[in-house]
Formats: sequence, C-alpha cells, structure tokens
Amino acid sequence: MTRVEDGEVRINKYLAHAGICSRREADRLIEQGRVLVNGQRPDPGRTVSDRDEITVNGKQVQGQRKTVVLAFYKPVGVTCTEKDAHAEKMIKDLVHYPIRVTYAGRLDKDSEGLLLLTNDGDLIQGMMRGANCHEKEYIVRVDKEITPDFISGMASGVYLKELKIKTRECRLEQTGTYTFKIVLTQGVNRQIRRMCAAFGRQVKSIKRVRIMNITLGNLKPGEYVELSAQEIESLYRGCGRQKEFL
Repeated sequence: MTRVEDGEVRINKYLAHAGICSRREADRLIEQGRVLVNGQRPDPGRTVSDRDEITVNGKQVQGQRKTVVLAFYKPVGVTCTEKDAHAEKMIKDLVHYPIRVTYAGRLDKDSEGLLLLTNDGDLIQGMMRGANCHEKEYIVRVDKEITPDFISGMASGVYLKELKIKTRECRLEQTGTYTFKIVLTQGVNRQIRRMCAAFGRQVKSIKRVRIMNITLGNLKPGEYVELSAQEIESLYRGCGRQKEFL
C-alpha cells in the first residue's frame, strides 16, 4: 500500500480538485499518457502534492484550487455544453469566471432556472449519481388544465415507452389551472416533458428553482452568485462526502 505523506493525494483526486476533470476522466488521461508528474508518466495510484510539477497535455496544472460552486440562472435558449458548433449560445458565453467551472446536472435548451457550476469534479460526480436521490424542484406550465388524476398519476411514477422505464415516485403540488410544482429525485433525459406527454399534455415552460439545499432565490436570467462555504459544505454532506480544499 502506498504511504501518503502529509498534503499528498492520489493523482486522479489532485486533478479533480484542481478543476481539470473528474477522477474517472483523470484515470483515462493517465492511462493515455497525457499526464506527467515531474516529467514522468505516473502509475494510476501515484500520490502527489503541490510540490510536484504536474502537466496535462503539456500544460502545467496550477495546483489544488479553492473549491468554488456557482448558482447560475440559465436562461431559455442556452445549451448545457462546452463544445457544440451548432449551439447558438453556451454557458461560457454568459459565465465569465476566472476559474474553470463545469455544470453539475444539465437543463435542456428550452428550460430555465438553477444550474450549479463548480471546479470540483468529485462534487459533480456525487451530485449526478442517480442512486443518491438528490431532490430537484421545478415549476411547470402545461397547455391543458391540470386535474387530480394528472397529479396523482404523475406522482405515482410514469411508464415512458420510448425509454422502457418507469419514473420514480415524486411530489407534485398544483399551483394554478395550468401550473404545478414537481420534486424529482432522478435525472432522466427530458423527464418532465416525457411524463406530461404520457398524460396528453405539452409543456410550455419549465423553471428549476431548487437543487438539494440550494435555491434560485432572487437571481435573474444570466446572473450567477458564489455559494458560501456553509452552502458548499451542505452540498458535500448531501453527497456523502467530506469538504476538502475549501
């Protein structure tokens, strides 16, 4: 077993906390020989610290940065992607932050609301793991009146023929003739739109207002704010992880 000196961590964890990529992606980069430690290809289990010179694709890694999490109000029309030649507008066009941050959980182009951005690949991995059942709350408007049968049917879980799965049970609350709140604990692609379609309704708008303990608050479309240390710590706890390098 490799002895870990004070301040040393495994190379994949180091790269994740430096905001380069997730641990899994780091393992792939190491395997492909694209990561060097002091000019040498490291073993996957190699431990490193800020004293080592680490490069990825020939570019020096600047060290384990402070963990940053941003709450961002993604407007309608913005695509959750980092590279897409066909996307009219991407997150990087609106978020100009000095540290590279990546989204933790997507919102489709036609939806708006809360999106969390962070430089911690481990946190992203923990938040996106479906088995953790993290709550996400949305306000939805549909094109036809909402009935008690619609509410109870959606809440009980909906079988999606095209995906051959049944969605998890969820919480719904009617807020108007055509609007409702829904709290989901999974992240199936275009889940709310597919669920509503199964009941003969077309979604007119979706706004995500909460992810776990973080709410959209008073943010306006295109705005973002840094989360406090306490809020980040709460996210870590919700993912079953300890807060590190904060």
